[in-house]
Formats: sequence, C-alpha cells, structure tokens
Amino acid sequence: MSLLRFLGIGAGEAGPAAGETRSVREIAARLERLPAETARHLAGFAYVLARVANADLEIAPAEADEMRRAVRELASLSEDEADLVVEIAKSQVRLLGGTENYVVTREFRRTSTPEQRAQLLACLYAVSAADGTISTAESREIANVAEELGFTRAEANALRGQYREQLAEFQRK
Repeated sequence: MSLLRFLGIGAGEAGPAAGETRSVREIAARLERLPAETARHLAGFAYVLARVANADLEIAPAEADEMRRAVRELASLSEDEADLVVEIAKSQVRLLGGTENYVVTREFRRTSTPEQRAQLLACLYAVSAADGTISTAESREIANVAEELGFTRAEANALRGQYREQLAEFQRK
C-alpha cells in the first residue's frame, strides 16, 4: 500500500502526479483536508527530514519530536496529523530509503521555491541537533541533501556553522 493512499490522499485520483514517488503519495494521501499540492509538498518535506534523521540508522525521540514540530508548523497540522505524517515518513525511509532518497529530494527541489528549500535545510539541522549531537553520518547526509537541493557548499556550510557545538566532530569524546 502506498503512503499517500494510506494517508487517504489521492485515493480517487486517476494516477500519480508527474514525478511523484511512492513515499510522497503515501504520506500525502492521509492529509485529505489539505489541497493535494500542499499535501505533496509536506510529504516530501517530512520524508527528507526522516531521511536525514535516519542517516545514522536511528531516529532519536528528540529528533522525531522536532520533526513533528516542523511539519505541524509548516502546514498548521493538528498533533495527531503531525504524528501520523512523521510516523509514515519514518516508516517509508526505513523501508524504501535507498531507492527513494534522491528521487524524493529531487522532486522537492523541482516543486519548491528557494525559500522553501532554505526552510527545509534549516529544519534538517534542527532535527539532527535535537538530540544534542549531529552525527557524522547525519552531517554528511545533510550535505548530500543540500547539494541535491541546489545549495552551494558555502551556503550549506554557513548554516552548518550555526550548529558547530552539536557537530560530533567538534564534541569531546
């Protein structure tokens, strides 16, 4: 079952939108009160957050809490809706991550504004830092996502510098 269909979005639609991935359809399907375009945007946003949070193969409770806060604020969701979106995104990343990571991020870049991409990049750092440490794997994955979103290395590093204290490579062991 697709994430969008599970979420209840697009159940009556003729087929997936151009470039839409299974993971985005699964998440967006459950957000039936939102316009389809908004639901797809939120689904991609949540998926990329989960992608980075899971880069070290563990999504800490604090990271999941920060993901819920971010998606709730992004689309004015209820707590239950935010919980659902985040749980589905986490599940999809664990299930399909290797095959969908780049495709979802590329599609998010194609359908988002520069401001929305900057918002996502900032949220990636906030989610990764929520447990007190941005692991090396998470930092590397954020760099990959930043490049996929079209940010220069300098732009990504400027934001990364704001989280220096949480970066694992700068923390004392």
